[in-house]
Amino acid sequence: MYIAFVKIDDGENLERSIKRFKRLVEKEGIIREWKKREYFEKPSTIKNRKKKALQRKIQKKIRKANASKNY
Repeated sequence: MYIAFVKIDDGENLERSIKRFKRLVEKEGIIREWKKREYFEKPSTIKNRKKKALQRKIQKKIRKANASKNY
């Protein structure tokens, strides 16, 4: 388990340190991971979601390739 923390420098504004903390949490993907694990998801659902995401990625590459050929 990863615990995110930010060391506050002397004289540093509290809002600035909170912003740094939020950026760190976003960069590490802690909230995204928490939301993903908030509810149980069946293994078959995970498999189907990943399969659909891969298909969308492939279709996007195909569309980009076709668009670049037309120019």
